[in-house]
Amino acid sequence: MPKQEAPLQQLKQYLPEGSFDEVSHYLRHYNVQLTITRERKSVLGDYRNSFADKNHRISVNGNLNPYSFLITLLHELAHLFTYERFGHRVQAHGQEWKNEYSKVLAQFLLKKIFPTDIQKTLLNTLQNPAASSCADSSLLRVLHQYDTKKEGVSLIETLPAGTVFKIKGGREFKKAEKVRKRFKCMEVATGKIYLFSPVYEVYVGI
Repeated sequence: MPKQEAPLQQLKQYLPEGSFDEVSHYLRHYNVQLTITRERKSVLGDYRNSFADKNHRISVNGNLNPYSFLITLLHELAHLFTYERFGHRVQAHGQEWKNEYSKVLAQFLLKKIFPTDIQKTLLNTLQNPAASSCADSSLLRVLHQYDTKKEGVSLIETLPAGTVFKIKGGREFKKAEKVRKRFKCMEVATGKIYLFSPVYEVYVGI
């Protein structure tokens, strides 16, 4: 999907039922320029603070399922709230951001917007949220259940040892044993060993 600034009413199609009114309130109140982007490999969302004649800017990947989209948007709004209170005086994902994210997330948890499994996982993160949902394997695992199923796509942790798989870009790897929280995988072409998150999406039989 091309990069586009999202009119607020169109935002409804990306969000879970029951979340639009509160989200749109924050976007209007802080004059946020929200952009829906195509899938980005390294980030799910992004925040840029206001300056001069520029409004606060938030971007979120448009390929996310509604629950992932909302969580990512709240993550970025928490950056906005932190900037409004502290400016550039604090770390991007320091305690101040964690406090703001926990507060806004708790508001949506009270509304029972999320399915029970996501709700439970998010409750467990409230005291110390990860800097990115990509870094929280338990959250990624449960959110993955609500993604549109794609043929030939699996999480590494679901593959038997010895399975050969591909990643985006076409490189081939062979799954080996687990080391602490990650899986050792050998690149077929080079024999080099890499460590993969258990919830990394890979391609099998394609």
